[in-house]
Amino acid sequence: MKFTFAHNNLNVLNLEKSLNFYKRALGLTEIRRKEASDGSFVLVFLGDGETDHALELTWLRDWEKPYDLGDNEFHLAFVVDDYEAAHSLHAEMGCICYENPGMGIYFIEDPDGYWLEIVPKR
Repeated sequence: MKFTFAHNNLNVLNLEKSLNFYKRALGLTEIRRKEASDGSFVLVFLGDGETDHALELTWLRDWEKPYDLGDNEFHLAFVVDDYEAAHSLHAEMGCICYENPGMGIYFIEDPDGYWLEIVPKR
């Protein structure tokens, strides 16, 4: 028996704002979408164009308050080929929330408060 990664899910409050953030900050683009027939939810799967792994953004029509992300340190990590250019872009966007120069990494925060780790290609 073998298991492989398929996707990760993040619930979002404002789908368009999140789609714009992930496109600008990480270059992720929509690869497929599923909308409930009653309009109660929308699932948008984003891809990086390189791997099969996807990020699923879930928007729920009746959800109106920010999601409680708890105290766990859940995050997704992205490897980037031009770390300095990425850092400059994210600094310009104002989304860098934590830096660890000793480890050579930093984190950005999406519109819903999820942290995304940026790691240089090594």
